[in-house]
Amino acid sequence: MRRFGEKLRTLRTARGMTVRELAHALGYTSHSHIGDVEIGKRKPSLELVMKVAQFFKVTMDQLTWDDLEV
Repeated sequence: MRRFGEKLRTLRTARGMTVRELAHALGYTSHSHIGDVEIGKRKPSLELVMKVAQFFKVTMDQLTWDDLEV
């Protein structure tokens, strides 16, 4: 799960989204939470992992297993 933030950033930038846009799309009022997860300052909650997986149409395993790519 150490690479979750890196994978999140990859998915977000591939869609051409800002952190603020992604936070809004996922239902978060503050973009700083998403930014903190991306840089490894915070660990993602299960809720965030589920929302990201649904939004980007990837599996939770792809997001949380370090050896699987998105």
